[in-house]
Amino acid sequence: MKLNERSVAHYATCDSPTDHAGFLRKRVERHHHHTHHHHATSYQRRWFVLKGNLLFYFEERESREPMGLVVLEGCTVELCEAAEEFAFAIRFDDAGARAYVLVADGQAAMEAWVKAISRASFDYMRLVVRELEKQLEEACKSLAACRNSPRRSSSSGRKRHLSNPALQPLQEKPTILENGYSTWGSGGSVPGGTTCPDRDGGHVKPPPLPPRRRSAAGSTAVSPAMPESPVSPDTACFSKLHSWYGQEIMVLRREWQERQKRGHP
Repeated sequence: MKLNERSVAHYATCDSPTDHAGFLRKRVERHHHHTHHHHATSYQRRWFVLKGNLLFYFEERESREPMGLVVLEGCTVELCEAAEEFAFAIRFDDAGARAYVLVADGQAAMEAWVKAISRASFDYMRLVVRELEKQLEEACKSLAACRNSPRRSSSSGRKRHLSNPALQPLQEKPTILENGYSTWGSGGSVPGGTTCPDRDGGHVKPPPLPPRRRSAAGSTAVSPAMPESPVSPDTACFSKLHSWYGQEIMVLRREWQERQKRGHP
Protein backbone atom coordinates (compact mmCIF):
# COMPACT_ATOMS: atom_id res chain seq x y z
CA MET A 1 0.00 0.00 0.00
CA LYS A 2 1.41 3.35 -1.06
CA LEU A 3 0.98 6.41 1.14
CA ASN A 4 1.62 10.02 0.27
CA GLU A 5 4.19 11.11 2.81
CA ARG A 6 3.15 14.75 2.74
CA SER A 7 -0.54 13.96 3.20
CA VAL A 8 0.21 11.50 5.99
CA ALA A 9 2.50 13.98 7.79
CA HIS A 10 -0.18 16.68 7.57
CA TYR A 11 -2.83 14.30 8.92
CA ALA A 12 -0.56 13.32 11.81
CA THR A 13 -0.11 16.93 12.99
CA CYS A 14 -3.40 18.57 11.99
CA ASP A 15 -6.21 19.44 14.42
CA SER A 16 -8.26 16.34 13.61
CA PRO A 17 -9.50 14.40 16.66
CA THR A 18 -7.02 12.08 18.35
CA ASP A 19 -8.23 8.69 19.61
CA HIS A 20 -5.31 8.22 22.00
CA ALA A 21 -1.90 9.74 22.67
CA GLY A 22 0.96 9.33 25.10
CA PHE A 23 4.54 8.29 25.62
CA LEU A 24 5.59 4.71 24.98
CA ARG A 25 8.95 3.02 24.82
CA LYS A 26 9.54 1.31 21.52
CA ARG A 27 11.85 -1.69 21.33
CA VAL A 28 14.69 -1.37 18.85
CA GLU A 29 16.85 -4.33 17.83
CA ARG A 30 20.31 -3.52 16.57
CA HIS A 31 22.40 -6.11 14.72
CA HIS A 32 26.20 -6.20 15.25
CA HIS A 33 28.36 -6.47 12.17
CA HIS A 34 30.96 -8.81 13.65
CA THR A 35 28.38 -11.43 14.64
CA HIS A 36 25.53 -12.07 12.24
CA HIS A 37 23.28 -13.88 14.72
CA HIS A 38 23.84 -11.58 17.68
CA HIS A 39 21.72 -8.50 18.25
CA ALA A 40 21.20 -6.06 21.12
CA THR A 41 17.85 -4.84 22.35
CA SER A 42 17.15 -1.30 23.56
CA TYR A 43 14.08 0.88 24.06
CA GLN A 44 13.53 4.40 22.80
CA ARG A 45 10.97 6.74 24.35
CA ARG A 46 8.64 8.12 21.68
CA TRP A 47 5.42 10.15 21.56
CA PHE A 48 2.64 8.05 20.01
CA VAL A 49 -0.58 9.41 18.47
CA LEU A 50 -3.47 7.18 17.39
CA LYS A 51 -5.84 8.53 14.73
CA GLY A 52 -8.29 6.06 13.29
CA ASN A 53 -6.33 3.00 12.19
CA LEU A 54 -3.03 4.90 11.93
CA LEU A 55 -0.53 4.87 14.80
CA PHE A 56 2.07 7.62 14.46
CA TYR A 57 5.17 8.00 16.60
CA PHE A 58 7.26 11.14 17.00
CA GLU A 59 10.69 11.77 18.44
CA GLU A 60 9.27 14.38 20.83
CA ARG A 61 5.84 15.58 21.75
CA GLU A 62 6.45 18.92 20.02
CA SER A 63 7.81 17.36 16.80
CA ARG A 64 6.07 18.48 13.62
CA GLU A 65 6.82 15.41 11.54
CA PRO A 66 6.33 11.76 12.53
CA MET A 67 9.28 9.38 12.56
CA GLY A 68 7.16 6.41 11.58
CA LEU A 69 3.69 5.00 11.04
CA VAL A 70 1.97 1.69 11.84
CA VAL A 71 -1.16 0.80 9.86
CA LEU A 72 -3.35 -1.16 12.27
CA GLU A 73 -5.07 -3.55 9.86
CA GLY A 74 -4.93 -7.33 10.17
CA CYS A 75 -3.12 -7.13 13.49
CA THR A 76 -3.63 -8.34 17.01
CA VAL A 77 -2.59 -6.72 20.29
CA GLU A 78 -1.39 -8.95 23.08
CA LEU A 79 0.63 -8.81 26.24
CA CYS A 80 4.12 -10.18 25.87
CA GLU A 81 6.79 -11.51 28.13
CA ALA A 82 9.71 -9.13 28.11
CA ALA A 83 12.37 -7.89 30.43
CA GLU A 84 10.44 -4.64 30.70
CA GLU A 85 7.25 -4.49 32.73
CA PHE A 86 3.96 -3.31 31.15
CA ALA A 87 5.02 -4.48 27.68
CA PHE A 88 2.64 -5.40 24.86
CA ALA A 89 3.11 -6.32 21.22
CA ILE A 90 1.38 -5.50 17.92
CA ARG A 91 1.63 -8.55 15.69
CA PHE A 92 0.39 -9.03 12.12
CA ASP A 93 -1.11 -12.09 10.43
CA ASP A 94 1.27 -12.00 7.48
CA ALA A 95 4.20 -14.34 7.79
CA GLY A 96 7.45 -12.52 8.27
CA ALA A 97 5.71 -9.26 9.20
CA ARG A 98 7.44 -7.11 11.76
CA ALA A 99 6.11 -7.09 15.32
CA TYR A 100 6.12 -3.91 17.37
CA VAL A 101 6.93 -4.28 21.06
CA LEU A 102 5.91 -1.28 23.15
CA VAL A 103 6.25 -0.56 26.87
CA ALA A 104 3.88 1.70 28.83
CA ASP A 105 4.69 3.67 31.96
CA GLY A 106 2.20 1.77 34.11
CA GLN A 107 -0.61 -0.78 34.28
CA ALA A 108 -3.41 1.72 33.57
CA ALA A 109 -1.57 3.23 30.61
CA MET A 110 -0.86 -0.22 29.16
CA GLU A 111 -4.51 -1.29 29.42
CA ALA A 112 -5.69 1.95 27.84
CA TRP A 113 -3.32 1.54 24.88
CA VAL A 114 -4.23 -2.11 24.33
CA LYS A 115 -7.92 -1.24 24.39
CA ALA A 116 -7.54 1.73 22.01
CA ILE A 117 -5.37 -0.13 19.48
CA SER A 118 -7.68 -3.20 19.54
CA ARG A 119 -10.57 -0.98 18.46
CA ALA A 120 -8.70 0.98 15.82
CA SER A 121 -8.98 -1.33 12.81
CA PHE A 122 -11.71 -1.23 10.19
CA ASP A 123 -12.38 -4.91 10.88
CA TYR A 124 -13.44 -4.00 14.41
CA MET A 125 -15.52 -1.06 13.16
CA ARG A 126 -17.22 -3.40 10.68
CA LEU A 127 -18.23 -5.72 13.52
CA VAL A 128 -19.52 -2.76 15.53
CA VAL A 129 -21.58 -1.51 12.58
CA ARG A 130 -23.08 -4.96 12.04
CA GLU A 131 -24.02 -5.21 15.70
CA LEU A 132 -25.59 -1.74 15.65
CA GLU A 133 -27.55 -2.61 12.51
CA LYS A 134 -28.82 -5.76 14.22
CA GLN A 135 -29.91 -3.78 17.29
CA LEU A 136 -31.61 -1.19 15.06
CA GLU A 137 -33.49 -3.91 13.20
CA GLU A 138 -34.67 -5.47 16.47
CA ALA A 139 -35.73 -2.06 17.79
CA CYS A 140 -37.75 -1.38 14.61
CA LYS A 141 -39.48 -4.77 14.91
CA SER A 142 -40.27 -4.12 18.56
CA LEU A 143 -41.69 -0.69 17.73
CA ALA A 144 -43.84 -2.12 14.96
CA ALA A 145 -45.12 -4.83 17.32
CA CYS A 146 -46.02 -2.21 19.92
CA ARG A 147 -47.94 -0.19 17.36
CA ASN A 148 -49.92 -3.26 16.29
CA SER A 149 -50.54 -4.53 19.82
CA PRO A 150 -54.09 -4.66 21.34
CA ARG A 151 -53.23 -1.74 23.60
CA ARG A 152 -54.60 0.64 20.98
CA SER A 153 -57.98 -1.09 21.00
CA SER A 154 -58.06 -0.99 24.79
CA SER A 155 -57.35 2.73 24.62
CA SER A 156 -60.25 3.27 22.24
CA GLY A 157 -62.43 1.13 24.51
CA ARG A 158 -61.53 3.40 27.40
CA LYS A 159 -62.64 6.40 25.35
CA ARG A 160 -65.99 4.69 24.66
CA HIS A 161 -66.24 3.85 28.34
CA LEU A 162 -65.80 7.48 29.32
CA SER A 163 -68.24 8.65 26.64
CA ASN A 164 -71.07 6.77 28.39
CA PRO A 165 -72.80 9.30 30.68
CA ALA A 166 -73.72 6.56 33.13
CA LEU A 167 -70.04 5.74 33.60
CA GLN A 168 -68.78 9.28 34.04
CA PRO A 169 -67.10 10.02 37.40
CA LEU A 170 -69.19 11.71 40.06
CA GLN A 171 -69.08 15.49 40.14
CA GLU A 172 -67.57 17.11 43.19
CA LYS A 173 -70.38 19.72 43.29
CA PRO A 174 -73.87 19.51 41.71
CA THR A 175 -74.29 22.10 38.99
CA ILE A 176 -78.04 21.86 38.22
CA LEU A 177 -80.24 24.13 40.30
CA GLU A 178 -84.00 23.99 40.78
CA ASN A 179 -85.71 26.82 42.67
CA GLY A 180 -82.39 27.91 44.08
CA TYR A 181 -81.48 24.45 45.46
CA SER A 182 -79.04 21.92 44.12
CA THR A 183 -80.64 18.86 42.60
CA TRP A 184 -79.62 15.70 44.43
CA GLY A 185 -78.33 12.94 42.19
CA SER A 186 -77.93 15.15 39.08
CA GLY A 187 -74.41 13.94 38.52
CA GLY A 188 -74.29 10.65 40.38
CA SER A 189 -77.56 8.72 39.95
CA VAL A 190 -77.49 5.57 37.93
CA PRO A 191 -80.54 4.24 36.07
CA GLY A 192 -82.00 1.08 37.44
CA GLY A 193 -81.84 2.03 41.11
CA THR A 194 -78.27 0.85 41.68
CA THR A 195 -76.02 2.57 44.13
CA CYS A 196 -73.11 4.68 43.00
CA PRO A 197 -69.67 4.09 44.49
CA ASP A 198 -67.94 7.03 46.07
CA ARG A 199 -64.37 7.75 47.14
CA ASP A 200 -65.37 7.40 50.76
CA GLY A 201 -65.15 3.63 50.36
CA GLY A 202 -68.80 2.68 50.05
CA HIS A 203 -71.71 4.60 48.61
CA VAL A 204 -72.85 8.10 47.91
CA LYS A 205 -73.54 10.01 51.11
CA PRO A 206 -77.24 10.85 51.66
CA PRO A 207 -78.33 14.48 51.73
CA PRO A 208 -78.86 16.18 55.09
CA LEU A 209 -82.19 15.80 56.85
CA PRO A 210 -84.69 18.64 56.44
CA PRO A 211 -85.15 20.92 59.48
CA ARG A 212 -88.40 19.23 60.52
CA ARG A 213 -86.76 15.82 60.57
CA ARG A 214 -83.63 17.10 62.30
CA SER A 215 -85.71 18.52 65.15
CA ALA A 216 -87.39 15.15 65.59
CA ALA A 217 -84.25 13.10 65.14
CA GLY A 218 -83.59 13.02 68.89
CA SER A 219 -87.07 11.74 69.67
CA THR A 220 -87.68 8.01 69.78
CA ALA A 221 -91.39 8.33 68.97
CA VAL A 222 -92.17 7.89 65.29
CA SER A 223 -95.54 8.64 63.75
CA PRO A 224 -97.29 5.41 62.70
CA ALA A 225 -98.28 7.07 59.44
CA MET A 226 -94.68 7.73 58.56
CA PRO A 227 -92.76 4.90 56.89
CA GLU A 228 -89.20 4.16 57.79
CA SER A 229 -86.86 6.84 56.50
CA PRO A 230 -84.72 5.78 53.54
CA VAL A 231 -82.15 8.43 54.46
CA SER A 232 -79.40 6.02 55.36
CA PRO A 233 -76.04 4.92 53.96
CA ASP A 234 -77.94 2.46 51.76
CA THR A 235 -79.94 5.24 50.09
CA ALA A 236 -78.24 6.55 46.98
CA CYS A 237 -80.97 6.92 44.35
CA PHE A 238 -83.00 10.01 43.72
CA SER A 239 -86.19 8.05 43.05
CA LYS A 240 -86.25 6.57 46.60
CA LEU A 241 -85.52 9.91 48.21
CA HIS A 242 -88.19 11.60 46.08
CA SER A 243 -90.76 9.00 47.15
CA TRP A 244 -89.78 9.35 50.81
CA TYR A 245 -90.03 13.16 50.92
CA GLY A 246 -93.24 13.00 48.88
CA GLN A 247 -94.84 10.70 51.50
CA GLU A 248 -93.76 13.05 54.27
CA ILE A 249 -95.36 15.98 52.47
CA MET A 250 -98.56 14.00 52.02
CA VAL A 251 -98.64 13.23 55.78
CA LEU A 252 -98.09 16.90 56.66
CA ARG A 253 -100.84 17.91 54.21
CA ARG A 254 -103.35 15.50 55.78
CA GLU A 255 -102.50 16.74 59.28
CA TRP A 256 -103.02 20.32 58.14
CA GLN A 257 -106.42 19.44 56.56
CA GLU A 258 -107.56 17.74 59.81
CA ARG A 259 -106.61 20.80 61.86
CA GLN A 260 -108.56 22.95 59.45
CA LYS A 261 -111.63 20.78 59.88
CA ARG A 262 -111.35 20.96 63.68
CA GLY A 263 -111.11 24.73 63.44
CA HIS A 264 -107.45 24.94 64.48
CA PRO A 265 -105.18 26.99 62.21
